Amino acid sequence: MALTREEREQFLAEPHIAALSVEAEPGRAPLTVPIWYQYAPGGDIWIMTGLDTRKNKLIQTAGRFSLMIDRLEPTIRYVSVEGPVIDTVPATIEQLREISARYLPAEKVDEYVDFAWKEHGEQVVIHLRPERWVSSDLGTV
Repeated sequence: MALTREEREQFLAEPHIAALSVEAEPGRAPLTVPIWYQYAPGGDIWIMTGLDTRKNKLIQTAGRFSLMIDRLEPTIRYVSVEGPVIDTVPATIEQLREISARYLPAEKVDEYVDFAWKEHGEQVVIHLRPERWVSSDLGTV
């Protein structure tokens, strides 16, 4: 059963790890990788990645990407969202802290942020405007 707009936005707002897909070079399948993301119902989605990564280069070339989020319990549910990149900006340590706090236990955030800020190189935040949605709740197995 397809989810309502409110259900799919609420599901997307939960801290799931997404599968990001973006068009790749000719002769290759789309790049699909796991990624942390940030979203509030009704807004845009943002992700953080390295400036010099293949992922960022492909996203900038394609100008759009998709995220797919799923779960198995309490019911099998998924949301897939696709849209254009509306902005790419240098990442801030505050954004790194925000997205880290979404996924990590509170006692691990400071240590991870310190490590990531020093070791991951220059990062960018990429904003996506949700344009197309596919969603369903398949019930229990």
